[in-house]
Amino acid sequence: MRIALFGFQYFEKYNSIYQAMINQLEKADAEIWINHSLFQQINSYSVFSIQPKLYTSHLDFTQKPDAFISIGGDGTILDTITIVRDSNIPILGVNLGRLGFLSSVSHQQVERAIEAVLTNNYILDRRTLLSLKTSNNLFGDLNFALNELSIQKKDQLSMIVVHVYMNDQFLNSYWSDGLLISTPTGSTAYSLSVGGPIVTPGSENFIISPIATHNLTVRPIVIPDNSTLKLKIQGRASSFLVGLDSRFETVDSSVELFVMKSNFSINLIQIGSRSFFDTIREKLNWGLDVRN
Repeated sequence: MRIALFGFQYFEKYNSIYQAMINQLEKADAEIWINHSLFQQINSYSVFSIQPKLYTSHLDFTQKPDAFISIGGDGTILDTITIVRDSNIPILGVNLGRLGFLSSVSHQQVERAIEAVLTNNYILDRRTLLSLKTSNNLFGDLNFALNELSIQKKDQLSMIVVHVYMNDQFLNSYWSDGLLISTPTGSTAYSLSVGGPIVTPGSENFIISPIATHNLTVRPIVIPDNSTLKLKIQGRASSFLVGLDSRFETVDSSVELFVMKSNFSINLIQIGSRSFFDTIREKLNWGLDVRN
């Protein structure tokens, strides 16, 4: 079996976890691939019996890995997706960070989770992505996002206006600090912090949420994800920030943005019977009462 490890930050306090993962994979005779930046950090602390193969991009793989193990947090998974792309390779998220909605495997569960990957004993949680199209091909071949597309002002002086059209029908002009177009996965990310609803995975929706809206009656709206959105940006400044998850580019007001459902999805590995509702109860402390 061919297993790819991905991470961009080494957590020294979890060195024993890294070593245990390496030992378990080597014992199973797995072919280990590891991204170059993580290897440079981990190599000073952990021991490989067999030299792993290194990669820096998806083009470095001679053969497709059977699974990716994303080591870090939710941000690490978002970066892992830029390597996995449309390959359908399943991703196991090991959470060594903080909240961890996507990277749901804790460091105490790593051995069990890797065993499940090695024996193909897991469930795939398929997640929808959105894609962005512009006349200037703004993000190149990384024109997709798992969480959200964001439009934000570059300065702190004045708000911007984003004119939104849904299937060529005018929806609204959002006067605000910015605008988010989120997937159900992104509903528990940036969208949640600006007052957007929690939407369950597989709901086939997009959420449009203004950031610090000037019009208090304007609220987030949920629309079908088979819609095509056209966005026109207006403001006193000549340029604005457009983000796809954690990647940002500058755009001027002459560029129209077209947002739609991506033609591929991402497969997250789910271990056991843990559900989305279990996750939000735990992560958001739903039902927690100090009196109990």
